[in-house]
Amino acid sequence: MDATRGLALLGMMAVHSLWAYDDNGEVTWHYALAAGQSAATFALLAGLGIAFMTGRRRVEPGEWKPTAASLAARAGVIAAVGLFLGWTDASLATVILVYYAVLFLLAIPVVLLSTRVLFAVGTAIAVVVPVLSHLVRPALPEASGDNIALGQVFTDPVGLLLELTVTGLYPALPWMAYICIGIAIGRLRLSEHRVAVRLLAVGSAVAVGAWVLSTLLLKAFGGESQLYATAAQSGLSETDVSDLLVFGSGGTTPTGTWWWLATTAPHTSTPLDLAYTIGVSAALLGGLLLLARPAGKFLLPIAAAGGMTLTLYTAHVLFINSPLDVFSATSGYLLQLVAVLAFAVAWRMAMGRGPLEQLAADAARRARRAVHGRAGAPTDTSTP
Repeated sequence: MDATRGLALLGMMAVHSLWAYDDNGEVTWHYALAAGQSAATFALLAGLGIAFMTGRRRVEPGEWKPTAASLAARAGVIAAVGLFLGWTDASLATVILVYYAVLFLLAIPVVLLSTRVLFAVGTAIAVVVPVLSHLVRPALPEASGDNIALGQVFTDPVGLLLELTVTGLYPALPWMAYICIGIAIGRLRLSEHRVAVRLLAVGSAVAVGAWVLSTLLLKAFGGESQLYATAAQSGLSETDVSDLLVFGSGGTTPTGTWWWLATTAPHTSTPLDLAYTIGVSAALLGGLLLLARPAGKFLLPIAAAGGMTLTLYTAHVLFINSPLDVFSATSGYLLQLVAVLAFAVAWRMAMGRGPLEQLAADAARRARRAVHGRAGAPTDTSTP
């Protein structure tokens, strides 16, 4: 689990630090590999973390209040860090943390559901919520495109809420599909070989199926032609449409035609994008679970980084927005890669949990005890 999160961190760093296109204007391999997928993997693993925090079982009604307090406290710490990073340049890195905090809050009622219901609800969200979003977004203000800052809480609370849940880069309502599926996966017997094999097989099948269906809809059934034909009414040029289909968008798609829901482009939050990224994330987790025993020692540096992603992600965003980042794209990324892995291993050996992870865990523990400190409550051992 930590190794999967660590790979997602390195992928997100690559998206922020490296070029998305080459000298010929073609998408780079690392952007095609990591864009959208890294953030989605973080969200799916957030669900796994919540499952671990709640004892990998359905939360009983009598335990719900301390669990809710714990999740809310964790969300508060993550949101505070995200708001602190709100001053950074969104063109370099759109900070996910405030959106991430909203996902934790929305997960509070979800932990009461059974595992089977979670799979069903996650699937329904992935299908239905993007359709509803497509219907209502024409009447909503556009997202700012900037990082969420503390001032918005006071100057435009309604606009902020809409951006966090519907119109922003990581809209929480459709992204709850990741949380529901992640919690359900976290309740499985992940130590069993057959579970890892099923995650790899089913995840791969879902990802390939979503990609094939998208390709058929856009190519064979004329969806792509319709996107170009209706570009003008969405205020787009043909170049804009081409770029969106390759490089993705800012969390949503234009609403000029329903054919936009057929794309799997990064950060489009369409049903097929959600299915594709859920499938890839689950397959990645399954593959790493299978590698854990025969090659676990080789995964330790990445797992160490994955165990403290809140700390390392924050350091990464601060670095690329600071005067210290005077390096070329490739050199800067490689420097960060080495620094992240070396620091993570050293800190894990010396201190254990990362500093911001410890802060979030302490806040969650205090909140749980304040609401209901009875013995036998599930131990909070997850990482944000």
